[in-house]
Amino acid sequence: MRELAALAKFRQLALAAWGLAVGAVTVLALLPIEHLQMPVFDWWDKAQHALAFVVLTSWALLLWPHAAMRVALGMLAYGACLELAQWAVGWRFAEWADLAADAVGVFIAWSLVRWLRSQQFMGTESKSR
Repeated sequence: MRELAALAKFRQLALAAWGLAVGAVTVLALLPIEHLQMPVFDWWDKAQHALAFVVLTSWALLLWPHAAMRVALGMLAYGACLELAQWAVGWRFAEWADLAADAVGVFIAWSLVRWLRSQQFMGTESKSR
């Protein structure tokens, strides 16, 4: 019984930490550009988008393993909402390329988590048995 309580507490902490990470990415995405480290290099910006979405999506897939499609679609919607919010604030720019980089991050996370599960790193049975 203690193990279940500890696991539930860990899950709550992991969920809270994921929520904080999503909040931090949102704040960073909406800060005026002069508050960011300069120069913001175009390819580096896309790499940052992809990396953020790899981390956030992987984390979400681990939190909600039975809702993988909803997680992926939700993360893509989150990326689209960030771009719309950047357009709306006026001091940032919405870019289709940013949304594409977010989608690449979601795809990498999806693939990585699926591969880890197939390798039994995630505590699931391998199909080769």
